[in-house]
Amino acid sequence: MNIGKLYAMGVGPGDKELITVKAYRILAETDVIAYPRKLNGDSYALAIVEDYLPDGVERLGLHFPMTRDKELLQAKWEAIVQEVWEKLAAGRNVAFVTEGDPYFYSTAIHLTRLMKQRHPEVEIEVVPGVSSVNGAACRLDIPLADGDQQLGIIPATYDLDAMRKALEEHDTVVFLKVAKVLTEMIGLLKEMNLVDKATVVTKVGSPEEVIYRDVAALEGEELEYLTLMIVKKGA
Repeated sequence: MNIGKLYAMGVGPGDKELITVKAYRILAETDVIAYPRKLNGDSYALAIVEDYLPDGVERLGLHFPMTRDKELLQAKWEAIVQEVWEKLAAGRNVAFVTEGDPYFYSTAIHLTRLMKQRHPEVEIEVVPGVSSVNGAACRLDIPLADGDQQLGIIPATYDLDAMRKALEEHDTVVFLKVAKVLTEMIGLLKEMNLVDKATVVTKVGSPEEVIYRDVAALEGEELEYLTLMIVKKGA
């Protein structure tokens, strides 16, 4: 049985020119391009690589539900792995593209993990990509860490004690997916006299990128899901 190869491939935070040479080559050679999509069909990852896809390449949009229901998630993940497996079992190579890096808070982690469990015979290659953290730091001209400085990368949550601890223990903190708790985070930064040390960016590197340097003015605002905050205490 000729089984195809699965690539889990990062395509960067949004700038089309930040995909790697390796990713570019695989896009040109693979049989099927799989990608995460929203219910309406839109895909941020697909938009990044759209210009590089060869004519006629098969596209496989995969919807990943945003829920904490473990049973629903498991059932959906099983169905997604089955969809990808059907392509691989037919001898077709599949490149699953994801924004940022595939092993950094990515759906690719779940896809490769379950594929290994259900179909260990599948060869999987993980192709690194530029993360939103690196992309944002360079775009905002904020060095993440130098010398003995410590860096924290934290998913933003309503646990403000944990968020406070992260800020106390690190010289620089990147808060991921901060939009849902933005107002609470701004309140915490004000308490700690750090609000002027924070910068927020949405969809970094993409045509929809927005940079917010006056973070205090964002209190009560609703921003895009793909929003992060960098807080740098030192120089």
